[in-house]
Amino acid sequence: MSDIVKEGDIVLLYFDENRKFLVKVRSEGRLDSDKGYVMFSDVIGKPYGTFVETNLGFKAYILKPLLLDYIEKFRRITQIIYPKDLSFIVFISGISSGSIVVEAGTGSGVLTASLANFVKPNGKVYTYEIRKEFLEIAMRNVELAGLKDYVVFKNKDVREGIEERNVDAVFYDLPTPWELIDVAYEALKPTGSLVVFIPTVEQLSKTIAKLREHKGFVSIKAFDTMVRQYKTVPGEVRPNTWAIVHTGYIVYARKILKH
Repeated sequence: MSDIVKEGDIVLLYFDENRKFLVKVRSEGRLDSDKGYVMFSDVIGKPYGTFVETNLGFKAYILKPLLLDYIEKFRRITQIIYPKDLSFIVFISGISSGSIVVEAGTGSGVLTASLANFVKPNGKVYTYEIRKEFLEIAMRNVELAGLKDYVVFKNKDVREGIEERNVDAVFYDLPTPWELIDVAYEALKPTGSLVVFIPTVEQLSKTIAKLREHKGFVSIKAFDTMVRQYKTVPGEVRPNTWAIVHTGYIVYARKILKH
């Protein structure tokens, strides 16, 4: 991306944490807010990191969108995995640029986009979703984030099997992942990672039990994540009163060859 805003660029116009607008700038368009309006013709040609003023004199800073900015604007038709969990999931999986991974349970495409952001430009995400309406929304969300070239969307039931083989990692965000341990095993390369996100302790117990019973996985671990954001106003620095704390459980395991 250029350091100068061009016609058709998607930019983040930032007033404050409560007023962040992801917009595609066209010369004839404008953004209206309670702080006044910004003419996009005033944004085009400006360097990123500078600001424009609304007709009421308020500053809007011109920022390059990050993946998190796109995800915050995704259309959501399912419960999403939060950034605190996304970052941990990606880190423990060991994936990187060039990795080939499979996801089952596309939902709104939040994990899909996160995985694609890490495997690009030479890797690929194959994502399975049984509900076509979910898949179509996820496709639009991933396209918004500029990551559609790194994802193959499949309107298929993963219970019928994963078509890909020798993949680096498999990710499940499904109601009954313990029923699909064999499916993941067949798709993974030796030492590949299986990462499961589940919301309840009952699901956690069943998934761990099945992994132990299977004998094809080692390093079986379970986690949940907690992140506290702090208020950053001088003289008032302290933890925020409201926080997203427990959101789900993350199960991790690595494939070994059965003897």
